[in-house]
Amino acid sequence: MELDDLRARADELETRLAWQDQTIEELNQAIAEQALSITRLEDALRLLSERLKAAGAGNDGASASGHEPPPHY
Repeated sequence: MELDDLRARADELETRLAWQDQTIEELNQAIAEQALSITRLEDALRLLSERLKAAGAGNDGASASGHEPPPHY
């Protein structure tokens, strides 16, 4: 009986290991996709920041919309 118990435990451990390997692979894939998304977002933010700076420099101190506030402000 003891040998059968050891085999059952070994089978259970192998099954758990297989599930854990699959989970680790799925998590690794998710992290890789998130890293790519973060890189794209950083690039977009950098581009927008550069455009905003260029637009602000072209307005000579005017607001970002290009309009001066009304005199009653």
